[in-house]
Amino acid sequence: MFAEYIWLGGQNELRSKTRVIESEEDITLWNCDGSSTEQAEGSDSEVMLIPCAVFNDPIRGNPHKLVLCETQRPNGEYLENSHRHWAKEQFDSAKEEEPWFGLEQEYFMINPNTNLPFGFDEKGKQGQYYCSVGANNAFGRQLTEEHLEACVAAGIKISGINAEVAPGQWEFQIGPCLGIEQGDHLWVARYLLLRIAEKYNVIIDFEPKPVKGDWNGSGCHANYSTKKMREGFEEKKGIEFIHEAIEKLSHKHDLHMSHYGNNNEQRMTGEHETASYSVFSKGIANRGCSVRIGHENLKNEKGYFEDRRPSSNCDPYLVTGLLFQTTVL
Repeated sequence: MFAEYIWLGGQNELRSKTRVIESEEDITLWNCDGSSTEQAEGSDSEVMLIPCAVFNDPIRGNPHKLVLCETQRPNGEYLENSHRHWAKEQFDSAKEEEPWFGLEQEYFMINPNTNLPFGFDEKGKQGQYYCSVGANNAFGRQLTEEHLEACVAAGIKISGINAEVAPGQWEFQIGPCLGIEQGDHLWVARYLLLRIAEKYNVIIDFEPKPVKGDWNGSGCHANYSTKKMREGFEEKKGIEFIHEAIEKLSHKHDLHMSHYGNNNEQRMTGEHETASYSVFSKGIANRGCSVRIGHENLKNEKGYFEDRRPSSNCDPYLVTGLLFQTTVL
């Protein structure tokens, strides 16, 4: 059987290579050439691949596996961009809080011949593409449908897909996931999207503002709750815990923005359904806020809230770990 080892390179790009094994018991520590991934010098180039989550491989089929890995130096030190262990430490320190996450991953499908999104038309209107149908509006549906089916087959907690506001822009949702699961499932879902796109000769762009001008960028909105937010605790209703969490986030806006993805300031301009990059804001069902609460949660006085600040190229371990650290620890 085959085990496809997946890890993050030195620029947070996904990498993978195949190992032939006899059984799942052989999914153990491996290594890669870190000098070719900007993670080590050629004079001491080994980077250790530490398996942390295993999924079914929907591309090769049963019994083959996808193996998500953390990265370490031979002395056991984690590499600078290996954040999973840090996030897991946050969640493990207060397991009774049971944090649930749901991330909305937006991205563009880019035509390699034009370096523009498929179906891009300067004269187009953004509203005509959102959740659209028809060959004149929805560009790339076959790829995104195949990705959905692959994620389900892999055992990823994918909960939906839809065409987004700009042409060639799509979104998939991962969650609800408990704690560290969210980062694991999102990274492998991204990996599968890139692999399937190879077959169609499509470039997947996770940059937050790949198309300049009067077009929406791409985010990775984070829906988040704890058990107290969902159920309340003692005399306090869940909505009170939600408001308290949002107040805590308002005091650490700069910290979160510095860890929510690269080039995010290009997307968060206060226009195109975004808040200001530098100023924290909150609201009810307002897509122009940093953080919002939905009407249903307000009516039920419990539930979750949405942090709309993370960019499409964010590291989900940092986003979820920071949300938990700021609001709970």
